[in-house]
Amino acid sequence: MVDIEHVEDFDWAAETGPAADVRRVARAATAHEGVSTLNEQAVLQLKHRGLSGASLWLAREDGTTVGFALRHAEHLLELAVHPDHRRRGVGLALASAALPEGTRVEAWSHADHPGAERLALHFGVPRERELRIMRRPLRDLPEVPETDGVVIRGFEPGDEEAVVDVNSHAFAHHPEQGHMTLADFQERTREEWFDPAGLLLAVPALGVDGPPLLGFHWTKEHRDEDPPYGEVYVVAVNPKAAGRGLGRALTLAGLHHLASQGHDDVLLYVDGDNEPAVALYAGLGFEVDRAEAQYRGVVDFA
Repeated sequence: MVDIEHVEDFDWAAETGPAADVRRVARAATAHEGVSTLNEQAVLQLKHRGLSGASLWLAREDGTTVGFALRHAEHLLELAVHPDHRRRGVGLALASAALPEGTRVEAWSHADHPGAERLALHFGVPRERELRIMRRPLRDLPEVPETDGVVIRGFEPGDEEAVVDVNSHAFAHHPEQGHMTLADFQERTREEWFDPAGLLLAVPALGVDGPPLLGFHWTKEHRDEDPPYGEVYVVAVNPKAAGRGLGRALTLAGLHHLASQGHDDVLLYVDGDNEPAVALYAGLGFEVDRAEAQYRGVVDFA
């Protein structure tokens, strides 16, 4: 018998209660799937804002929490079931509580799991997007090409608004990345993994005209993983500086930075239908490692 509880009080730092249950289930699912169960946006929501603007449901069997569903940012859904309690209707019970008919939903299956596909079919939500996760070793890297009139340097205080502005224009049509606000950016810079030297900015050389920020490569280090690895977190080129080879130069500058930090491997996430980006990364030696699927639509039981 599965009991569903709608959680009212939540404290991410608590060592017991709903937060501890969510972390425990997420850790077990992540270890089982080999990929993170909670994405970064969900973790930041729970860590910094709790259930403000979000709703959380826990599934319990015999008093033990065996799964959770988190709905945040109005229509984003995160759902996980402990590996030892699957195929018992827990996922269906959680999704039914979180997704009444007519609800708009976006949900990622980070492992592209067949169970997620079955749930999506049940709720009438189609598969809409695919992310490709590409990897390459951090050896035999091509040199960073020189770009006339451009200097690549690390992030400095005062660069915040320029980074957010370039990000919004470079990803104007991206469903997630293009919506990053200054508060979102500052929130990420307070995370333990943030390294100003790993946020590489392309700026005009002294005496050269142009926008103050031409593009950036934000790298990320996953030092708490075994083994640790680097990530091409965000590469953005100011549309006013397009066509100058900055995407390749910034990407390689970030890869060399990650290699200098002792990492042996690097990964990135790219939309499967972004052919120019996929081609750029393939040309730099990245290969597809796996895929993630997004289900997006309006719940319809018809």
